[in-house]
Amino acid sequence: MFTRRDFLKTTAAGGAVLATSGLAAPAIAQDVAIKLGYVSPQTGPLAAFGEADKFVIDAFLATTKSKGLNYEVVVKDSQSNPNRAAEVAKELIVDDEINLMLVSSTPETTNPVSTTCEAEEMPCISTVAPWQPWFIGQQGNPGDPGSWKPFNYAYHFFWGLEDIIAVYTGMWGQIETNKKVGGLFPNDGDGNAWGDKVVGFPPVLEKLGYGLTDTGRYQNLTDDFSAQINAFKQSKTDILTGVMIPPDLTTFWNQAKQQGLKPKIASIGKALLFPQTVDALGEAGHNLSTEVWWTPSHPFKSSLTGETAAMVAEAFTKSVGRPWTQPIGFSHALFELAVDVMKRAEDVADGDAVAKAIGETKLDTLVGPVAWGSDKLPPFAQKNVAKTPLVGGQWRLKQGGGYDLVIVENGLAPNVPLGGKLEALA
Repeated sequence: MFTRRDFLKTTAAGGAVLATSGLAAPAIAQDVAIKLGYVSPQTGPLAAFGEADKFVIDAFLATTKSKGLNYEVVVKDSQSNPNRAAEVAKELIVDDEINLMLVSSTPETTNPVSTTCEAEEMPCISTVAPWQPWFIGQQGNPGDPGSWKPFNYAYHFFWGLEDIIAVYTGMWGQIETNKKVGGLFPNDGDGNAWGDKVVGFPPVLEKLGYGLTDTGRYQNLTDDFSAQINAFKQSKTDILTGVMIPPDLTTFWNQAKQQGLKPKIASIGKALLFPQTVDALGEAGHNLSTEVWWTPSHPFKSSLTGETAAMVAEAFTKSVGRPWTQPIGFSHALFELAVDVMKRAEDVADGDAVAKAIGETKLDTLVGPVAWGSDKLPPFAQKNVAKTPLVGGQWRLKQGGGYDLVIVENGLAPNVPLGGKLEALA
C-alpha cells in the first residue's frame, strides 16, 4: 500500500533540490497553522456523544488565539457509522493534510479512525471507548493474545473493562440481592467486549459469585426486547447490566416496565451517561445507575485554561442552555493533549516526531493525569493505552423535575467525592 509517508519520502529529494537552489519551498513556519483533525458521532444514534463538540472546539480556538497559538481544527461527523468514520479519517489525512488526528466516542468511531491512522502513519489520539475493545478490536486476530501487537501511531486514553466491572460490583454490593444478573450486550464493539467470556463481565462475575443470564448479542436499534425480558423474569434477576445505545435503552426500559420486570438494580453503560436519555424515561429513570467518567465535582483542572471541571461544566450550560454531559471533559482533554504534544514535538510536520511526543506525555488534564507507559496495564497495552479514573453514579429525580447524577461508588478514585449510597429501584 502506498501511504502518505511513502509520498513524503518520494518528495524529500525534490525538497532538498529546492532548498539548495534558493527556490521557495513549502515549510511549517511560525505563521502556518497546526492542523488538527477531529472525528466524532455528531448525528445518528450515538449523537449524544458529540453534543458538546462545538462548544469545546469553539472554546479551544478562542483560547489558543488568545495565547498566540495558531491552530486549525477540521471537524468530521462519523454519522455513528464505522465505514463513514474510516472514510472521513482518510479525507482528513489525504485531502486536508492534518498534522494530528483526534477521535472520540465508542469503538464504532475510534477504531476505524485509529486503524486508518496507523495504516497511513498519521499520529492519532483517541478516547471515550474502553481500552479493550479499542486495542483488541483492532488486532488482526482478536482471539489470539499471542499475536497482539502494539501500534506505532495510535494512542488511547480512557478506562478499561476491569474498571467498570469493579465500579458496578462495588455499587451492587451496597444492596442485598440474590446476585442474579441479566446482561444486555449488543452486537457491536462494546457489546462483544463486555460480554466476552475471557476479557468481559462473565468470568469476573462468576468469580465473585454472581449468576449471569446472557441472552446473546442483539442488533442495535432493536424494537422488541420481549425475549430478553422473559429470560430475565424466568431467572429472577435482581440486577440488570449491559451497554446500550440511548434509543435502545429507552425501548427496553419502557417494555420492561410494561411487562412487569422489576429488578432491584439496573446499571447500564453508554446510554445512561446522558441526562436527555434519563429525561426521556420520565419518572421511570429514578435510581438507574451507570459509570461516571467526568462530572463538575471531579477535582481536576485544564492544563490549557486553568479552569476547574465545575467551571467548564457551568460554561457549557450557560452557552447552550442544557445540562453538562460527561463527554465534555474528555473532548476538552483531547485538545489539551494536542497542544502539549505539539509543543514538545521536534517537528509538527513529522508524524514520527509527533507520535514520539505522544508516547512521552505526562499531563494533568481536566479528566485527570494522562501518561502512556504505565505498568498498571498488561504489557501488550502499556505503550498505547493511558488509564483515567472511573466512579459510579445514580440518577435521582429532583424536586420540580429533572435529574441529578449522584456519585455512589468511588473505590477506584477516592479523590472524587461521594454524594450518597446506592438506592434500590422502586
